[in-house]
Amino acid sequence: MGQDVQAAADNSSAAAAVEPILDVDGVTLQYKTKEHLITATYRVGFKVYPADRFVLLGPSGCGKSTLLKGVAGYMTPVEGAMRLKGREIHEPGPDRVMVFQEFDQLLPWKTVKQNITFALMNGGKCSTQKDADELAMEYIKKVKLDRFEDTYPHMLSGGMKQRVAIARGMAMEPDILLMDEPFAALDALTRLQMQEELLQLWEDTHFTVLFVTHSIEEALIVGSRILVLSPHPGQVKAELNAHHLNHSNVGDKEFSELQSKIHNMLFADRILEDELAAAEGAAQS
Repeated sequence: MGQDVQAAADNSSAAAAVEPILDVDGVTLQYKTKEHLITATYRVGFKVYPADRFVLLGPSGCGKSTLLKGVAGYMTPVEGAMRLKGREIHEPGPDRVMVFQEFDQLLPWKTVKQNITFALMNGGKCSTQKDADELAMEYIKKVKLDRFEDTYPHMLSGGMKQRVAIARGMAMEPDILLMDEPFAALDALTRLQMQEELLQLWEDTHFTVLFVTHSIEEALIVGSRILVLSPHPGQVKAELNAHHLNHSNVGDKEFSELQSKIHNMLFADRILEDELAAAEGAAQS
């Protein structure tokens, strides 16, 4: 019995010793339009640990993509701080790589392999073309495109282009891979396949990913941890654990209950927003 207690204590100490890769602490992000100053997120905080599949989930306009841009170093918080491995984020860097949802994120005049080696050489990951070629082929094989390494982007389907973008991001071996609704523009079957392939890639390498989506089902399938954000401006509603769920659980009682719970959180906010807007309209009239 004493050994069990000691083992539990040792495990707790080991867990406590794990430092987050990414620490977002009370972050408020704003951006300007021609006429307004928009507050995208308000005092959002969360921590991403090694090998997390951390999902930012919320409706359109809640600041999910803005948060991702902040982590990438393209936006500076007006309040709070973002730290990667303890260092405050002030600018973009090769330790964070972004995968977007658009199909045109590849260089059209370069082949699949050349798109990846270009990033490896210019991002400082590889110092010789030989090393870049070998590393590119390693990740091209991981995304099952090894027969298409000499193919140009215009000859690829949307799903294949996203595989190349993911391979390029993973080949850089960043501290954290940033994915901004990468499967949103795909048809339903291709989206399902890409989700499965992403999870298989994670099983192979246990990379750390910060993944943005507005699909509750996708968040539960892809994510190990889910941060639910309220509508504009984005604030933290809840942080949920979904590491045990995947495609095989879709339709199960636990999956459906968690899906409904998240839906109700977001729907309640929308009802409140509509009521406030109606009240403001009535007051003005």
